[in-house]
Amino acid sequence: MRDQYYEQLDQIVDELVLITDRVRSAVADATTALLDTDIATAERVIANESTIEEAIDEVEERALVLLATQQPVATDLRQLVSTLRMVADLQRMSALAVHVSKTARRRMPDAAVPLPVQPLIRDMAKVADSMIASAARIVSERDLDAAAALEFEDDEMDRLRKELFRVLLDGEWPHGVDTAIDLALLGRYYERVGDHAVNMARRVVYLVTGELPVA
Repeated sequence: MRDQYYEQLDQIVDELVLITDRVRSAVADATTALLDTDIATAERVIANESTIEEAIDEVEERALVLLATQQPVATDLRQLVSTLRMVADLQRMSALAVHVSKTARRRMPDAAVPLPVQPLIRDMAKVADSMIASAARIVSERDLDAAAALEFEDDEMDRLRKELFRVLLDGEWPHGVDTAIDLALLGRYYERVGDHAVNMARRVVYLVTGELPVA
């Protein structure tokens, strides 16, 4: 029975990693839809949200069943508690990918991001992609060094968002208020993706050490 229990714990971790990879793909596809004005990709990201939600719900249910039936303690308890919090982060990242896709779809056939700003949005998306990939590796390997390094990537995301605001607040901004609002929101979406990746890494630190990292 205990062997089966630990096998179930390992399966939950494997599923978390798989869902994280799916969320990473959703964010990447949303960026493609946004920068390439690709309606088909935007619609696919929006439609696929429900399948990610179903996978998240299944992991959450399995974690709750183990909590209720096995009465875990110490590291096992921390793993299940961390799982429940990480699935919430994944759910929000998936929703943020949908927000990016809906912004792209709303402005089509026009581009939501003017050409001069596209490199900055692309850089934010690249950092977000790297952070999600790091989060998956940290969950899989319980890599505390990688968890610490992720904080520095978050600093880079914050820097890029500040740069975006600097562009938007330029007195000679030529692209109108609606576009500026879209871009401010898009910057927030990518920043929040990064924040949730950091949250996942911090859950792993808590899982391994039993201590909550200082935010």
